[in-house]
Amino acid sequence: MVLDDLGSSLRGTLDDLRGKSRISEEDVQSVVKEIQRSLLSADVDVSLVMDLSDSIETRALEEEPPAGTPARDFILRIVYEELVALIGESTELPLEEQTILLAGLQGSGKTTSAAKMAWWFSTKGLKPAVIQTDTFRPGAYDQAQQMTDRAEVDFYGDPDAEDPVEIARQGLEETSEADVHIVDTAGRHALEDDLIAEIEEIEGVVEPDTSLLVLDAAIGQGAKDQAREFDDSIGIDGVVITKLDGTAKGGGALAAVDQTDSSIAFLGTGEEVDDIERFEPEGFISRLLGMGDLGQLAERVERAMEQTDIEEDDWDPEEMLQGNFTLNDMQKQLEAMNNMGPLSQVLDMIPGMGGGIKDQLPDDAMDVTEERMHTFQVIMDSMTDAEKEYPRAIGASQIERIARGSGTSEESVRELLQQYKMMEQTIKQFQGMGSEKEMQRMMQQMQQQGGGGGGMGGMGGGPFG
Repeated sequence: MVLDDLGSSLRGTLDDLRGKSRISEEDVQSVVKEIQRSLLSADVDVSLVMDLSDSIETRALEEEPPAGTPARDFILRIVYEELVALIGESTELPLEEQTILLAGLQGSGKTTSAAKMAWWFSTKGLKPAVIQTDTFRPGAYDQAQQMTDRAEVDFYGDPDAEDPVEIARQGLEETSEADVHIVDTAGRHALEDDLIAEIEEIEGVVEPDTSLLVLDAAIGQGAKDQAREFDDSIGIDGVVITKLDGTAKGGGALAAVDQTDSSIAFLGTGEEVDDIERFEPEGFISRLLGMGDLGQLAERVERAMEQTDIEEDDWDPEEMLQGNFTLNDMQKQLEAMNNMGPLSQVLDMIPGMGGGIKDQLPDDAMDVTEERMHTFQVIMDSMTDAEKEYPRAIGASQIERIARGSGTSEESVRELLQQYKMMEQTIKQFQGMGSEKEMQRMMQQMQQQGGGGGGMGGMGGGPFG
C-alpha cells in the first residue's frame, strides 16, 4: 500500500509510548523525526513534510490530552488527524449523469483506470461507457476493448480514425444512452505541446464535469510538474493513483494533489477490473496506521458474496450457526474470501491485523496462505457430495483417493480436514451467543483487541468515531 513504510515505522515508534501516561518533548521529537524520515523516503515533497511535522509537534506539545488518555493514543490521534488533513477530502463524484475526462502521461494506467472506474460506477446502478480517443499508442484500442469487455460496460473507439477529437465527438453520440461517460485520452513519454493542444481540443468537445489526472504511484517528484501543466491546461479536479499493489512509494502523488489544490478520487490496487477503491481519507489513513478500515471491508464482503453467487438453498448460515457446519460451508467461505482480493489487503482493513501482526510475518506469508486456500479449493472439488457433507467419516483410503484425484498430497488433504475441525469448533463457540447483550460484549472485545484508543474500528468518521 502507498506509504506502507510510513505506517510500519510509525507503528514501531508509537509502540515505544505504550504504558506512558504523559508524553515528553523528547517523545514528541522522536515521533516527528520518524514521520519526516518516512515521508521523505516515500518521495513526499519537503515543504509538505515540514508543514505536517510542525503541526504534529505543535499540537502534541501544546494540547492537553483528555483525562485518562494514554500518551500513545493521544499522539496516534494527532498523527491520524494531521495525515487526513494532509491528504484532504475525496474528490466529489456524484452518482448521477456526468462526463469524466482522464489525463496523464503514457504508462500511467489511464486505459486500465477508465475500465475500472466504469466497472465501479456500474456497481452503483449507473450505466457507464468508456470512449477511447488514443490514436497515438499502438494497441490502445485493443486494450480498452478487452478491459471494458471484462468490466461488462459499453465501449466506443475507432481503430481506423486518426482524429481523436472527432472520435470523442462521435463517441458521445454513439453512447448517448449512458449515464456516465469516461473519456480516455492519449499520453506521451513526456509533456509535449501537441499533447496539451490535443487534450484541450478534446476537453472543448466533451465539456467534462470532472477532469482527473492519472498518476503511477511510483512517479516520485516528477508528479509535481506534470500536475501543474495539466492543471494549467484543462484544470484538474482530482487524482487517480494507480499501481498501489507494487512497491511504489506514492509520495509524488500527494505532491500532485497539493500542487493542483485538488483531491484523490480512486486508488488502483491491482490488475483486475475490480481492483479499484473509491478513495476515503479516513479509512485510508486508518489502514496505514494499522487500525483497519471496516467501511471498505464491508464493501468487499458484500461484493464477494455477490460474486460467489451463493444460492439460498445451497448455504444456510443460520443452520450453520446451529452446529451443522460442513465442508460445503467451508468451501463457500473460502470462495468468498478469494473474491475479496489479496489477503494482505483484506488484513489491512481488519482493526489490529494490518498493523503489528502483518509487520511480524515473513514477506511471503500472505502468498503462502493464498496458495493454501487455492489448494484447499482443489481438494474439495475432488470430493464427493457425501464426503463434503460428512467430512468426519473420511478415512485413510478416501484421503489417498482424494489426494490422487486432486493432484495434491495426502498431507494437504489431512491439513484441510484439520482446518475444517478448527473452523467447526469456532462455529460452535458462537452457539448460544445470539442475545443482544452478548453480541455487544463480543464487539467490545474485538475493538479492544484492535489496539489503540476508544472507538477505533468504528464505522464512518474514521477510527476515532
